[in-house]
Amino acid sequence: MRTLDDIREEYLFLDGDERYRLLIELGRELDEMPAALKTDATLVRGCSASVWVYPTQIEGGALHFLADSNAAITKGIVSLVIAAVQDRPAAEVATTDIAALLAPFDLKNQLSSNRTQGVPNMIALIRETAARLAG
Repeated sequence: MRTLDDIREEYLFLDGDERYRLLIELGRELDEMPAALKTDATLVRGCSASVWVYPTQIEGGALHFLADSNAAITKGIVSLVIAAVQDRPAAEVATTDIAALLAPFDLKNQLSSNRTQGVPNMIALIRETAARLAG
């Protein structure tokens, strides 16, 4: 997975439709999420498209997230959120200001409100899960 800094650098260089294409490409690069993990328990509430996020703990207590969406651009947005915290210690993820890290992407002005309305819920779910696992 690309780092958020690398993604931001490319994203800011692009405009309009090229940014949409980048988001779609990022969504395709997410680790495959098995269908069995796409349950009501992993579903992010409040998203216009279906979004699932599943945390796994890897060696050293870091969190590795599996995520998916049934909409290509939304899946790219999911990829941005995940890139901000992927493979970091749970305690760090719990305190990371993910919204601030995503601010340079200006998603609210770049995309429709339908595509971004679930982002705060996704961030909250990731941080709450990380806090629980860190505790």
